[in-house]
Amino acid sequence: MMKRRRSGIEATGAMEEGAESGGRRANLVAQRKERIRLPGESKEPALSMAQFLRHPSGVEAILNTRALRCFQPLDSNTYRCTLHQLRFLRFLVSPVIDLRVTPTSRDCTVELLSCKFEGSKALEQQNQLFSAVMKNYITWDENSSDPCLDVDVSLKVTLEVYTKPFSLLPISAVEKPGNLIMQGLLDRLTPLLAEQLLNDYQAWLKEQSGLPSES
Repeated sequence: MMKRRRSGIEATGAMEEGAESGGRRANLVAQRKERIRLPGESKEPALSMAQFLRHPSGVEAILNTRALRCFQPLDSNTYRCTLHQLRFLRFLVSPVIDLRVTPTSRDCTVELLSCKFEGSKALEQQNQLFSAVMKNYITWDENSSDPCLDVDVSLKVTLEVYTKPFSLLPISAVEKPGNLIMQGLLDRLTPLLAEQLLNDYQAWLKEQSGLPSES
């Protein structure tokens, strides 16, 4: 059972001067929170959400590896994830992101360390013209009468605005539609992430208890 919580858009409306290029920068910001009820089948500590997110199955669930072309560990808690190729304008590119996953006994934080595009040389050159900050903060309370999992995703993208006609417009004219697009993206993906995480958790619980998983 899913419960929708508030969505937020923060439009900065700021104009910043690029330190090296002298260009203007648009800041696009979005946030989404989602709450989902946890199953109550097991009271065993070994089958807690904290244990799941430390298990390889939990890490794969957090990274949503089924949606990736490939992924590889860079160290004990950092992973390089390559998405499937997508078409952008006339080009084919593969987004490559580095994520740090930090689980504790009470929460789990997923942070975006880097993001770049590979494939088209024209778009690879754009890697220097944007930066992204993403944080997915997951908490849970398994001891309450209504155990729930909370997912809080925030995303900020900074773009250098240098091409016409966008360079002739106020920064707010770029930020407002950009914020709406990013917010719509989080509004669609965050509930799916929470639901898939719950499904993977329930499958892991059944696997650990020796019960057959549903296909």
